[in-house]
Amino acid sequence: MTQPAPDAALPPFAPQDAPKSPPPQRSLAGLFILVTVLIDAMGIGLIMPVMPSLIREVQGGDLATAALWGAGLTAIFAVMQFIFSPILGNLSDRFGRRPVLLVSLAIMALDYVLMAVAGSIFLLFVGRIIGGITAANHATAVAYIADTTPEKDRAARFGLIQAAFGVGFVIGPLMGGLLGEMGTRAPFIAAAALTTLNLAFGALILPESLSVQNRRAFSWGRANPLGAFRAVAGMGALRPLLWMLFIYTIAGQVYPVIWSYFTAERFGWDPGRIGLSLAVFGMSMAFVQIVLIRPALRMWGEARTVRYGIAADIFGFGILCFLTNGTLAMYMVPLAALGSIGMPALKSIMSAQVPANAQGELQGVLAAIGALSMVISPILFGSGFAAFTHQGTPLYFAGAPFAIAIVLALIAAALFAAASKTREG
Repeated sequence: MTQPAPDAALPPFAPQDAPKSPPPQRSLAGLFILVTVLIDAMGIGLIMPVMPSLIREVQGGDLATAALWGAGLTAIFAVMQFIFSPILGNLSDRFGRRPVLLVSLAIMALDYVLMAVAGSIFLLFVGRIIGGITAANHATAVAYIADTTPEKDRAARFGLIQAAFGVGFVIGPLMGGLLGEMGTRAPFIAAAALTTLNLAFGALILPESLSVQNRRAFSWGRANPLGAFRAVAGMGALRPLLWMLFIYTIAGQVYPVIWSYFTAERFGWDPGRIGLSLAVFGMSMAFVQIVLIRPALRMWGEARTVRYGIAADIFGFGILCFLTNGTLAMYMVPLAALGSIGMPALKSIMSAQVPANAQGELQGVLAAIGALSMVISPILFGSGFAAFTHQGTPLYFAGAPFAIAIVLALIAAALFAAASKTREG
């Protein structure tokens, strides 16, 4: 049921008239958004090093059993993000970005406290369910950037968002490993403290970015993932772009999903070297998003930047399919991060297709697509890796997941080409 709203009669493409704030306050607001995204990413990685020990602590059993429980906790987190990203995005289109961001951070801080004291696997699942819901505020954070950034600058700003997320993935596991030496609960306490500090910072400095004139009525029909997808897909040439993003995001998930297993199998890397390579990858992604994205956009424009990003990914996947030298693989890590240059440009193209009063809805759909890819990609790449590396396999091919990723990237390229023709036509 759609709630009545005083702005329901507004034209769907009403120009945005976000409240003006002084330049210093806008800068602090941008910093708050980046820190929020960084903490979202840190919160995922911060607890990873201690989860095997924590699960065995509350549930018992061996490491294999803990791994199964851990997979369930990861999956429920991703499912909650998939369901609630469009809901939070739509709520922010109705009530504004500020309340959604601040309320979600407050609940997130309490959730980390719950995880810090949880004494059963049931409470850990409750904590991950709540955590997935609150981490869906990523969509609202990106919508805030879309509200406050001119269309021509959005790709670069979206690049900063991805850079913050990449840095969070680097810092999170490193901090989690260090804090884990103090006990399995220490990372959760640290995450609660960081989230609370960011909440206080935002409460003091964050202005609302979405004017009352550009808000729209909340509808459950559009807030559920399928309804939101249908609503957004009807705007401009977004339908093929949404499918393209979904397939391309799954392809990109091959690195976090399979890298640890692939490098241990192919190169015999130990956890220390694997962790170092992941840190290098995260820092390289941040460098691409912060330093390279602006000159790339100036030279090539958004569409060609997307195409070159896909081409870089295909090149990297192809080399890793057959590479057998671990030293060369470490040198390849920064090159593999070059593919990330295309995603901010793609999101900027999509953002330009929707009106100001639907930016939250769009970002919610994009976040839901990312969450759904996190559910599918472990099954796809994990089963592909297992099929070609298990004992007695008739065809040994440890690079099989990267071959699958190449196929997906080629499909994404074809969909992007089709969408580009539709827009130009």
